[in-house]
Amino acid sequence: MSNKTRVFVTGLGVISPVGNTVDEMWSNIKNGVSGIGPITKFDASRVDAKIAAEVKGFDITKYVEFKDSKRMALFTQYAVAASKQAWADAGLNETNMDPERVAVLMGNGIGGKEVDHEAYVTLLERGPSRLSPMTIPKLIPNEAAGNVSICLNIKGASHTIVTACASGTDAMGVALDMIRSGRADAVLVGGTEAVIAEFCVGSFAAMKALSTKRNNEPTKACRPFDADRDGFIMGEGAAMLVLESEAHAKARGAKLYVEFAGYGASSDAYHLTAPDPEASGAIRAMKLALKDAGLNPEDIDYVNAHGTSTPLNDAMETKAVKGAFGDHARKLKMSSTKSMTGHLLGAAGALEAVICSLAIRDGFYPPTMNHENPDPACDLDIVPNKGVQGKIRAAISTSLGFGGHNGVIVLKSV
Repeated sequence: MSNKTRVFVTGLGVISPVGNTVDEMWSNIKNGVSGIGPITKFDASRVDAKIAAEVKGFDITKYVEFKDSKRMALFTQYAVAASKQAWADAGLNETNMDPERVAVLMGNGIGGKEVDHEAYVTLLERGPSRLSPMTIPKLIPNEAAGNVSICLNIKGASHTIVTACASGTDAMGVALDMIRSGRADAVLVGGTEAVIAEFCVGSFAAMKALSTKRNNEPTKACRPFDADRDGFIMGEGAAMLVLESEAHAKARGAKLYVEFAGYGASSDAYHLTAPDPEASGAIRAMKLALKDAGLNPEDIDYVNAHGTSTPLNDAMETKAVKGAFGDHARKLKMSSTKSMTGHLLGAAGALEAVICSLAIRDGFYPPTMNHENPDPACDLDIVPNKGVQGKIRAAISTSLGFGGHNGVIVLKSV
């Protein structure tokens, strides 16, 4: 550990179902406020899942000119907005950084689905000659990272990581390695997603992955680790973090939220959508992250769980924490903030990294809401229904994606 370049989080930005600034989002998380409600982005009468965690009151013209926003799909707009927040929060500008030594790494699962939908309608109704020349530049997943680099004049590497629900977390892991290897002094990293569209909701519902039992009680629908859970809630938004090497951050007097101490990743090699019930891949990723951070299980006070509120994930993840932490699993606290934010898919890990950073800074364990009927298979301390104050020396955040992708990060207090 002593030979590794230390990396710190110096800036945060958020567009989320529970707030479009970091402060608003964090206040709502601490107070258990849900961002889940009836779907308004399309007519949900034909889909079984009629609720989602939508971003509300978002105005892209606070961040870019209206004419420029028309060239961006919604997932890109969210990414640009969160990136500009994080950039400003970090205090980076042309006088204190070399743009060629800064990179952009973006996690994204699906891309501009609303653009895809509009293009297919045009194709079928009016023919290929009427397709917009901006269709491809708007919908492909890499365009969020590309637009961020253009907007902020970032000239280092600009990459997009696609590992389903682990995308944002894996992007952070790649960013950590990039700084440690000396390829960048700083990385603007995170995730973005905007797929509350009939095609996506209908497709996930066809897999029986989404909650459908509580369409009339949206704020109670997402219930991680509860025996009555029946699926996840689709969410949207973006979260971005500025990471810097210790030398770069200290040279410019940057404020430090937390240290980004470790990352671990693994593959289940088990199933396209279902997690390995033995949790071997998730356990391995957690242990790798701890090893990379140079920490023991006993050094971790908090786990921000993937906690999707699906029958398969939550029991498996409980088993994984027990497998990775042994007896200490009964002493740490674990919660799922998806109970309030919904599941932001490729952006989930990035949002949860922001939440972990603030939890460590403020000494506050966020709650798992809607815990009413304990599941014997999910028997750890999940901070039920109300957050609690307490020192957090270090935390891990887990992201477990379709395809068996497991990503885990470790954040430490400074």
